[in-house]
Amino acid sequence: MQVLCVFGHELVHSRHQMTSLNRGGSVEILDAKTKDKLCFLDKVEPNATIGEIKSMFHKSHPQFYPARQSIRLDPKGKSLKDEEVLQHLPVGTTATFYFRDLGAQISWVTVFLTEYTGPLVIYLLFYFRVPFIYAPKYDFTTSKHWVVHLACMCHSFHYVKRLLETLFVHRFSHGTMPLRNIFKNCTYYWGFAAWMAYYINHPLYTPPIYGEQQIRLALIIFLFCQFGNFSIHIALRNLRPPGSKTRKIPYPTKNPFTWIFLLVSCPNYTYELGSWLGFTLMTQCLPVAFFTLVGFIQMTVWAKGKHRSYLKEFRDYPPLRSPILPFVL
Repeated sequence: MQVLCVFGHELVHSRHQMTSLNRGGSVEILDAKTKDKLCFLDKVEPNATIGEIKSMFHKSHPQFYPARQSIRLDPKGKSLKDEEVLQHLPVGTTATFYFRDLGAQISWVTVFLTEYTGPLVIYLLFYFRVPFIYAPKYDFTTSKHWVVHLACMCHSFHYVKRLLETLFVHRFSHGTMPLRNIFKNCTYYWGFAAWMAYYINHPLYTPPIYGEQQIRLALIIFLFCQFGNFSIHIALRNLRPPGSKTRKIPYPTKNPFTWIFLLVSCPNYTYELGSWLGFTLMTQCLPVAFFTLVGFIQMTVWAKGKHRSYLKEFRDYPPLRSPILPFVL
């Protein structure tokens, strides 16, 4: 009997909350670190989204534009998505959220264009042997080995492809990233490009030990994986309508390059790895091999995270798929 009374009290209280919420509730936003009240929003519509609440908060705190805000239900919890609706969240008539400053933000497009333009330009500086890189007698000279010229074309093709995909293919689920990341990313891409280019274009560079056969095989691997990577990017683009953040399970299309989706969750990384393995085989250069290894480790981390996200979000996700390497990893 006591249990029923408690249940009845909770039910009446819940109905009262829902009735009040439907009439418009209030939102208080606290600092996630200090718990100080930063903002109080009155008469917030129950169908308001987190994105709209961020815009309201921005009006009272102009320095914190929406992309810079992380709004959470718990100080140490995960950030709520912009599309989440207030009335669908576990809050009462006065919803309490916690704010954390994500720092200055920069668009993903700007980051990608910056980090990909650098390697393209830096590699060409070494290829043309501009002054102050090698001994003065080698200034603006060209290599006698045709593989050096082929490597330059492949490297340039790769980064021009990435730049064009950034402008015309990719659709980003998140519009921005922390500004500090651009320095870390550029250091990685630009630094490795300089290190690889220095040795490949060095006047004392020696071609691969197995000569033309090795180079031709490497070129086939490189081009195959580049077209495969592009095909996957097109397939992923077609899954997301313009301006949408919709997530769907990617499946193979009529394009044979996409059939690897049967076995792998992130074949774009699989093909990217294959491209750099081909480039390593082509140049037989230790810095390239090291760049490939570091890239593989990082892409494996990303692929595993994406794979876990798919499994969590989609109950009918294909069970045979591995994150990056079929049946292995």
